[in-house]
Amino acid sequence: MASTDSLHDPIQQRLTDLRNALLSLHKTLLESERAFYERDIARIRSSSELLKLVLYDPWFAWLHELSELVVMIDETLDAKEPPSGMDADRFVAQARELIVPNENGRGFEKRYFEAMQRDPDVVLAHGRTRKLLEGLG
Repeated sequence: MASTDSLHDPIQQRLTDLRNALLSLHKTLLESERAFYERDIARIRSSSELLKLVLYDPWFAWLHELSELVVMIDETLDAKEPPSGMDADRFVAQARELIVPNENGRGFEKRYFEAMQRDPDVVLAHGRTRKLLEGLG
């Protein structure tokens, strides 16, 4: 009979793969937004300045929704109780719903659409993330 830990390994791996894909997408979006901000607003001189902007500037606020999803997955992976298949299904569904660009949307979906229109790296990151989501069931 399999141990409890071994039964949860595929679930943990599924969540880890999802987390890593979303984090990679977030990084690409952040780099894209930084370049756009520097082009249109002002040069960002340091990592600490970028962090303050990401946390507090409305320009970057739309990325918080993706950041928060990654944090929730991290918290689930770090919890004392191992994640369940239902946890994994819920996070995969949330990710699928979130990363749908929409020209006529509001908030994340609209800004995501705009980022995809101006930056081919975002399009590639989106494709990688969608492909991973398909593989996660």
